[in-house]
Amino acid sequence: MLSEELKNKYQLIIGLEVHAQLQTESKIFASDSTAYGNSPNTQISAITLGHPGTLPKVNKKAIEFAIRMGIACDCEISRNTSFDRKNYFYPDLPKGYQITQDKAPICVGGLVPIVLPDGRTRTVKLNRIHLEEDAGKSIHLAGEADTLVDFNRAGTPLIEIVTEPDMQSPEEAYAFLAEIKKLVKYLEICDGNMEEGSLRCDANVSVMLKGATELGKKVEVKNMNSFRNVFRAIEHEHERLIHLIEAGEVIISETRTFDASAGTTSSMRAKEDLNDYRYFPEPDLSPVFISDEWLNSVKSNISQLPRELHLRLVEEFGLPSYDAGVLTEAKETALWFLDLCEKTSNYKAASNWMMGPIKSYLNEKNLNIVDLPISTDTMAQLIELIDDNKVSFTVAAQSIYPVLLQSASETPIQIAQRLNLIQESDEDSLMLVVEAVLEENQAKVKEYKSGKKGLMGMFMGQVMQKSNGKADPKVATKLLIEILEG
Repeated sequence: MLSEELKNKYQLIIGLEVHAQLQTESKIFASDSTAYGNSPNTQISAITLGHPGTLPKVNKKAIEFAIRMGIACDCEISRNTSFDRKNYFYPDLPKGYQITQDKAPICVGGLVPIVLPDGRTRTVKLNRIHLEEDAGKSIHLAGEADTLVDFNRAGTPLIEIVTEPDMQSPEEAYAFLAEIKKLVKYLEICDGNMEEGSLRCDANVSVMLKGATELGKKVEVKNMNSFRNVFRAIEHEHERLIHLIEAGEVIISETRTFDASAGTTSSMRAKEDLNDYRYFPEPDLSPVFISDEWLNSVKSNISQLPRELHLRLVEEFGLPSYDAGVLTEAKETALWFLDLCEKTSNYKAASNWMMGPIKSYLNEKNLNIVDLPISTDTMAQLIELIDDNKVSFTVAAQSIYPVLLQSASETPIQIAQRLNLIQESDEDSLMLVVEAVLEENQAKVKEYKSGKKGLMGMFMGQVMQKSNGKADPKVATKLLIEILEG
């Protein structure tokens, strides 16, 4: 472990390259299916395998999805974009080259606002977002001498989101990835599943002395299948690079792989120069021209983005920023909450229910909000029941809500009436209960009057117990104060 003093001598610099598989039904240049999990080499064709005489044809939906992401990231959308060949040999690259975008990416520049764990916000600068095709998958089975290759994934459309070397901590990289995952899911262009490889990240890491103006030599780290592993890999490289510099060794610009079990990286190969890829314009694809009409159509079909919804929940609904962050974490959750708020004006109560009992149930059952067996209409009725002082939140959460989860045949008020849960708010009836409690606790009454005000909670507990939980807490508290303070 490096000392903080030594760490603070250097500045960590991070750039990320995030690959997002686009949720098109077919591949970017062929009609083969992009479905995940089918038997190896069953979603391939002569075009995917690059057989002689075959010609690629651009998937228009892939271009539309890339434009959506560019708009969401405030990029400049290139009206005239084209494809290039990136030449390199790898067993799972059937053509021996990858069709990508080099000189004319579809999205240029861009900004992605992020929120850090301590609540600070900042904006990460993008260099570009470009379209390309995915490679296949090499499978190395333990104990086997041979490598198996599955070409199903080859040709699946990707966007590569390339940042500037603009992040300075693993926390910033983590927050950036979380925001990208949220964006692609809101835009419905990628499912964001890192475990299945539909969202992948390479990290470019370097260090330089604080105050220096020239960036240090960077290393690229691959093979990270979770946000947490990206965080760990950057932390490891941060310390490794400083160790090398302090030991007087030369940093080699290379590609490294991350071992999640050991938390370390190891060298894969020397980092290629751009010349090694021998980029040249893809001769089999014409340039793509994006009209004003089409661009405006794509823009008009983009619903509110997470940061816009977050701002709306804070400014229009009066929610704390934390609540708004939780509620906009997933698009389905945000939309469910907005639908609920059309049926109740107690927005904070709606938020509390969603972040409390509802979230607990969904996590326990591993369900999505759309699978909740309670409708927004029923949830609004339950909130109204509490607002009208007919039941307490505790009774609603512990006695009515579980019944609603099991059956949609009864309304909240019907359940409350059937289970005899309607709160007692009549002062004359409650006064008898309060007086009985105080009569049974004369010694505690004297202690209260001598200054032990904390006993109010005990008196309330006794009142709730004697009333079988049906006493209106507000009315009971008022009556207790009137007698004890009178």
